[in-house]
Amino acid sequence: MADAQALDEVVRFTSDLIRVDTTNQGGGDCRERPAAEYAAERLAAAGLEPTLLERTPGRTNVVARVEGSDPSADALLVHGHLDVVPARAADWSVHPFSGEVRDGVVWGRGAVDMKNMDAMILAVVGSWARLGVRPRRDVVIAFTADEEASAEDGAGFLADEHAGLFEGCTEAIGESGAFTFHDGAGRQIYPVAAGERGTAWLRLTARGRAGHGSRVNPENAVTRLAAAVARIGAHEWPVRLTPTVRTALTELAALYGVEADLRNVDALLSKLGEGARLVEATLRNSASPTMFEAGYKINVVPGEAVAHVDGRYLPGGEEEFRATLDRLTGPEVDWEFHHREVALEAPVDAPVFAAMRAAVEAFAPEGHVVPFCMPGGTDAKQFSRLGITGYGFSPLKLPEGFDYHALFHGVDERVPVEALHFGVRVLDRFLRTA
Repeated sequence: MADAQALDEVVRFTSDLIRVDTTNQGGGDCRERPAAEYAAERLAAAGLEPTLLERTPGRTNVVARVEGSDPSADALLVHGHLDVVPARAADWSVHPFSGEVRDGVVWGRGAVDMKNMDAMILAVVGSWARLGVRPRRDVVIAFTADEEASAEDGAGFLADEHAGLFEGCTEAIGESGAFTFHDGAGRQIYPVAAGERGTAWLRLTARGRAGHGSRVNPENAVTRLAAAVARIGAHEWPVRLTPTVRTALTELAALYGVEADLRNVDALLSKLGEGARLVEATLRNSASPTMFEAGYKINVVPGEAVAHVDGRYLPGGEEEFRATLDRLTGPEVDWEFHHREVALEAPVDAPVFAAMRAAVEAFAPEGHVVPFCMPGGTDAKQFSRLGITGYGFSPLKLPEGFDYHALFHGVDERVPVEALHFGVRVLDRFLRTA
């Protein structure tokens, strides 16, 4: 088991990393290097040989390998990103980059997404160095840049240009899973991600006839685009159950003592109470209009109008997604991928999933581990290019009333100290035995 020093260090490392402002504004506006150097120093102190890699100056990634005791075993990748989404200090109770530790809680941007996991990894390998512990498998550690945007400077760059660093890796863990989900009825559920919806960020363009705003214009680009966006926003996507979601529904039904009638999913969800929240966002493809750009003066009809849509598609659902967008946009609006990444599905009957389940239940015997599919995406998408199967596993034991999902990209992001301690213990056990 991880030593007492690791429990102290995970809190300090989390706080220190939060104080390093790695805000990713998108469009290349970020600098992760100070956080990467911090991580590399601690990896080196644990006897490892970290490599710092950049596609763009300042956009730094760190990779290191821990040699396992069984040279015949496949390697395991453990990854966490160093960048964070923006935070406006005026909205927060504490400064978002203070890393303040108050009343047993660490505050700041990245406390749950995901500098806490970065700190857990560093604390675990430091403990191994002090105790002379080696994991069974080689463990490759990757701290990445640019996850909160395109990942082109981070995991995408590593997968495309430095695949050799991940030689032998067949499976990976990263964000986000194995956190306590309280269902409000006394159950503690620990969802472990075994799938991700694909990313389909879209740019819609409508063209028409420019002209004076006082004249009737049946070829108005704004009208054409607005109609397409309204159709997309109002569309009801059909239910499509992936293997991961089927298993999640079956296990949740057993936990709640109800029949797992997958022919009538809406009726089943109504019987799962708050537990339904773990699956309801991943029953369908989705497309959410988010931005609209048109015109430059109120009395001028522009010749072009542009909208942006955040689309997500289930594993196996891209063809249906494309066909539906073609139909909803119609002949007068063109659409294209602004950014696209694959959907992922990971087996839940694999030994590595059983090892994750056992590690959580060893320290939370009252908990119930279930698989789930993430509605969004992570760096696992990029690492999948190397044939690496990804899971979301960054363990945290959270008190009731602590809304994990609301704090992702939210105001007053924070993590309890005890949750970090739990995470270190669970991660240590899993990585040693997986």
